Amino acid sequence: MELRHLRYFVAVARARSFTRAAAELNMAQPPLSRQIQQLEEELGSILFARGSRPTQLTEQGRLFYEQAMQVLERIDDMQSVMRRLQHVSRNRFSMGFVASTLYGRLPDIIRAYRAARPGVELILLELTTIEQMAALKEGRIDVGFGRLPIDDPAITRVLLRNETLIAALPLTHPALRRKTPLGLADLTDETLIIYPKAPRPSYADQVLSLFRERGLKPAALHEVRELQTALGLVAAEVGVCVVPAAVERFRRDNVGYRALDEVGAVSPIFMSTRSGDISGEIGLITGIIQDIYRKNRIVFGR
Repeated sequence: MELRHLRYFVAVARARSFTRAAAELNMAQPPLSRQIQQLEEELGSILFARGSRPTQLTEQGRLFYEQAMQVLERIDDMQSVMRRLQHVSRNRFSMGFVASTLYGRLPDIIRAYRAARPGVELILLELTTIEQMAALKEGRIDVGFGRLPIDDPAITRVLLRNETLIAALPLTHPALRRKTPLGLADLTDETLIIYPKAPRPSYADQVLSLFRERGLKPAALHEVRELQTALGLVAAEVGVCVVPAAVERFRRDNVGYRALDEVGAVSPIFMSTRSGDISGEIGLITGIIQDIYRKNRIVFGR
């Protein structure tokens, strides 16, 4: 029995279909079926009920599935540990971040960390929050800064702050002539530009939920991959966008900003690390953030 047999078996059990599992594994269905048949012959047990739609595990299959998952999870843990040890031996520290955090205090955090650890190679990776979760568990990054409240027992998440959201509008938009904050209802006649397009859930879903909670629906939606693309389309008068307040610090031609008079119109910023990671680097990063927030009168954790 080889690890590939376990991975093939688990893929079929999860997909509940040999055809879908084969597609996910990037292989043809007949070879996958033969691999499963070989595994059954070696075990002397039938793992899948033949002819069932969707594909069902037998009683022996369910027991074997539990054992296979434990083995594969242990292998993944071992690989993650070895990757982390490799990073340590190379004196590296890897940080993942969503693009919008670069408009806030993340550059200050990066500069302060480099000053405190001049001998450490800092690796910076732009990743969505969901991508950060996988990268942390795989050992590809040591800390992540994102916006989604994802619950995962393998990840420790700390709320750094709740960032106020504002509206980004074309400079020709009549609402910019008003001096008072806007309501989300003021934006419903416009095309709402949201980002990122994928993967989901994402910041885009946070914005859409603000409208849904108030019983509002934008006239149209336009999904794009990146914040900069969204702002470019706002400048081109394609629509409007709801962005974190820090974005206003980096002015863009033909784009204006207005505050939103909406309770709860905020986007959280989370710092994520591997559960149980008590390394000095994580403590250093936390201390740097608290110091920067204190100097800029930002309340940590709110």
